[in-house]
Amino acid sequence: MRFIDEYRDAHAVRQFAQAIAQITTRGWTIMEVCGGQTHAIVKYGVDELLPPQITLLHGPGCPVCVTPVELIDKAVEIAARADVIFTSFGDMLRVPGTRGDLLSAKARGADVRIVYSPLDAVKIARSNPDRQVVFFAVGFETTAPANAMAVAQAAKLALTNFTILVSHVLVPPAIEAILGSEDNQVQGFLAAGHVCAVVGYEEYLPLAARYRVPFVVTGFEPVDILQGIYMTIRQLEEGRAEVENQYARAVRREGNLPAQKLVTDIFEVVPRKWRGIGEIPASGLGLRPPYHTFDAERRFGLTGYTADESPLCISGQVLQGKRKPFDCPAYGTLCNPEHPLGATMVSNEGACAAYYRYRRQELTADG
Repeated sequence: MRFIDEYRDAHAVRQFAQAIAQITTRGWTIMEVCGGQTHAIVKYGVDELLPPQITLLHGPGCPVCVTPVELIDKAVEIAARADVIFTSFGDMLRVPGTRGDLLSAKARGADVRIVYSPLDAVKIARSNPDRQVVFFAVGFETTAPANAMAVAQAAKLALTNFTILVSHVLVPPAIEAILGSEDNQVQGFLAAGHVCAVVGYEEYLPLAARYRVPFVVTGFEPVDILQGIYMTIRQLEEGRAEVENQYARAVRREGNLPAQKLVTDIFEVVPRKWRGIGEIPASGLGLRPPYHTFDAERRFGLTGYTADESPLCISGQVLQGKRKPFDCPAYGTLCNPEHPLGATMVSNEGACAAYYRYRRQELTADG
């Protein structure tokens, strides 16, 4: 299969692993930003092919994991209302808040529906004019264009029964927060290819220059990731801190300009709280004033809502690369996919879920 098989080719994997070993002269710590990359690394054992001097840390690039707990509580509260049809992608349904999750709300009788596109939610609103239809709009720069399109479509149709519960977050401010931390260990980044396919990679240029760290825009298959690591190590060994593009088959420097315009027409940059991390200035997207009528928090009067994380969960430290899943005393015991304490164990892109799925036997053997 084109663009898949060649990036899972065992010979190419071995070649890049050997090339990395040949150029590595000292210890380096690299963070892969995206949870999809984390899962590929753990699933294919990419980290086990690297020299022992190289450490991979897992970043905050899982949209489900960073959605704040109080927003889950708001979703559950809205969904419980009799006149509401609450729509969401399936991966949000089992994320725990302090008042349960959306799947439990559905079991109690709430009308919670899984959709495959925010435009599906718009269609449901058109078909149910007597019900309020809410779409759970979370994610990074990758999902923002489709959610902006849904709001634009609802405005065009003059729908008065459609809103979105929005918690969009932006990658570069989170990376800058990690780099600015006193205990930062990250020396280079694998930037998420799908985010850069939308926004390009020019935003990383000032970060690379200011903090003297290399960024390599990287894809999601084993050969992609090993090539991205090779390019990052090569920069570090040569004392360079530049932005390079391994994922050129999908990413252009300027990104997708029509998608960016659609997003900036509908959304504006706002401060945003990240689950387990806290508020990061200018790290999110909120609806612009002309579209406040489509804001579910305003429609249902749920602004100014707060909630606390479970004190047993260290997912915030995992998302910042400060701890790994095995470091958590609750990992695999009090916290597992059937009874998760935090979103990193629930999400298909969560680091804890990746280790539990692909490295659980290793933990059992060690323990």
